[in-house]
Amino acid sequence: MTPAILLLNPLLSPSYGLIVWTLLAFGIVLFLLKKLAWKPILKSLQEREDSIQSALDESKKAREEMASLKSDNERIIAEAKTQRDIILKEAREIKDKMIAEAKTQASSEADRITASARENIQNEKMAAITELKNQVAHLSIEIAEKILKQELSEKDKQKTIVKNLLEDVKMN
Repeated sequence: MTPAILLLNPLLSPSYGLIVWTLLAFGIVLFLLKKLAWKPILKSLQEREDSIQSALDESKKAREEMASLKSDNERIIAEAKTQRDIILKEAREIKDKMIAEAKTQASSEADRITASARENIQNEKMAAITELKNQVAHLSIEIAEKILKQELSEKDKQKTIVKNLLEDVKMN
């Protein structure tokens, strides 16, 4: 047999004393690990688990807050759109009202100007008619004066006219 095999041979066919001492050494190491190493390892594992759980809880809380903020943002946007629509509707109504008022005002102003122009035309017409009547009267008087001068230039005609006038006055 070779020397390496001799060294391995007791491990391949162990004796009872070796098994006892190995079990005793394993038990002592196990006891020491339990007392000294497992508690800190388990404590650090528990701390790690707690920190992971708190991070998950915070993440869930942050997700819920984000969802709440998102719904608030959507609500605010909807309200803003509603207000925008109301403002635009009011602006259109004001515009239409202003246009209607301007049309009404322009129409009334046009009616007033038309009425004023008609009145001015009527006044000018009456003034022209009066002026024309005055000129006709003046011309009639001038013509009558010329005719009378011509007719009354002779004495016989004067007497005849005076006689006719006296007769007309007596009859009335």
